[in-house]
Amino acid sequence: MLKIAYHPIYKHPLPEGHRFPMEKYDLLPQQLLYEGTCSGNNFFEPIRPNDKHILAVHEPEYYYDLINITLDQRAARKIGFPLSEVLVEREVIIAGGTIKSSDFALKYGIAMNIAGGTHHAYTNRGEAFCLLNDQAIGARYLQKKGIVKKVLIVDLDVHQGNGTAEIFQNDDTVYTFSMHGKSNYPFKKEQSDLDIALDNDTDDNTYIRILKRTLPKLIDEQQPDFIYYLSGVDVIASDKLGKLGMSVEGCKARDRFVLQTCKDLDIPVMCSMGGGYSADIKTIVDAHANTYRLAQEIFF
Repeated sequence: MLKIAYHPIYKHPLPEGHRFPMEKYDLLPQQLLYEGTCSGNNFFEPIRPNDKHILAVHEPEYYYDLINITLDQRAARKIGFPLSEVLVEREVIIAGGTIKSSDFALKYGIAMNIAGGTHHAYTNRGEAFCLLNDQAIGARYLQKKGIVKKVLIVDLDVHQGNGTAEIFQNDDTVYTFSMHGKSNYPFKKEQSDLDIALDNDTDDNTYIRILKRTLPKLIDEQQPDFIYYLSGVDVIASDKLGKLGMSVEGCKARDRFVLQTCKDLDIPVMCSMGGGYSADIKTIVDAHANTYRLAQEIFF
């Protein structure tokens, strides 16, 4: 059964006019239920994880400054959200959702988190709407349980996973692969194990050709026990924060290839949603919903 982490706190309201579309976290599960892709049994409500799982990735001083709302103003501004206890609790619960989804992926082959993909969070700071790096926390959780040795993070958000790259920069047990827009944020990029920087307006055919040439070879070389997939839909041409030129159907073809590859190779995969900032919320929800539709089609 496909298991999906969702918590009402995911849709925590932001000040009016904020550009981050928080409503997608509420509309996406509604759409999946309405169209029959999912039932209530597919969803679970994550809980706050033990701090030890977060502290396996993030420095204690940074984490405790977050939860005590004592982060200095300069560091808080880099996050981009108005810092509050509810916002920090939201991020902690997102990490809990990715941890539990990692367990479900081992059991069922795939599991998903309606939120997450907070790949701009470093060991000691947050950036760009990201406070805690949920997939890094999930990877460390599985490794410390002794179930998984080698992890591959496949980050196909339009923005480079700079925080993830920094966290695992000296760790050969987690391989970081980021395929992103060359001229998109972050403008000073970190070095992943493999970075593919795409030109502005990269179209569906070019994107899929590069991905098909790269991912199977990477899996064959690295032999991962587990894959984290960051399936941001900000790669589509209408995205306000992205500069690529893909269609919604091209984004769906991307997801199909990644998920089918994981299924064919019998590698468990956990998906976090990542970014999506098109002007039309329907476009965002439909593009994200495609990932869930494909998960049901391919795995169940």
